Amino acid sequence: MGERVNNDMVAVPAGPVTLSDRRTERRWTVEVASFRMSAVPVTQEWYAKVTGEYPSTARGGRLPVEGVSWWDAIRFCNELSRREGLTPAYEVRSDGGAADWDTTAAGYRLPTEAEWEHACRAGGTGPRYGPLDEIAWYRGNADDRIHPVGGKQPNAWGLYDMLGNSWDWCWDLYDAEVYGTYRVLRGGGWSDEHWSCRASVRRRSHPTFRIDDVGFRVARSVTGAE
Repeated sequence: MGERVNNDMVAVPAGPVTLSDRRTERRWTVEVASFRMSAVPVTQEWYAKVTGEYPSTARGGRLPVEGVSWWDAIRFCNELSRREGLTPAYEVRSDGGAADWDTTAAGYRLPTEAEWEHACRAGGTGPRYGPLDEIAWYRGNADDRIHPVGGKQPNAWGLYDMLGNSWDWCWDLYDAEVYGTYRVLRGGGWSDEHWSCRASVRRRSHPTFRIDDVGFRVARSVTGAE
């Protein structure tokens, strides 16, 4: 079993990924540029170090931070960038109702959902990157609770907890014409059935939504990456 507990950023190679939506029966292919993604979800310890806040229902430094909204994740990314002397990726508009992404910025950000799925699949084409019990905490094995990051096997690119444990906020709007400002969630969580813990599953929620199985991980564009 893995024991990745630090804040390493993993290099994700460029490549195509085909996304699908069961609701609309739509499929589309995206060419993903190389980028970096945190090896594990943002932990409570990491979140508190950057923000001074402990929003999670369950408590533990190595647990994924949960109970955080999409807006909380955006603010974390910007504050982490400032602390490391990087140009923040996001400009939050003065009314606080929207954020603009500067794609040339070297700072931390949320992955797009295409980046997320490409990183999750790690070159594979199946619904998961390994046997579910070996790679994920979900309803069938989580004992009704969230677990420390890095406790299951990583995928081929060294990313842990891409499926199960906590859902990840992504940058993208889910479907603006139908759901307005709702943002994409990916990955499944500790309380989800096995069918939600697949690389292709898309979920959505309002950007102010907070619950005990939703967190996030961070990414950086290769531009300015170390």
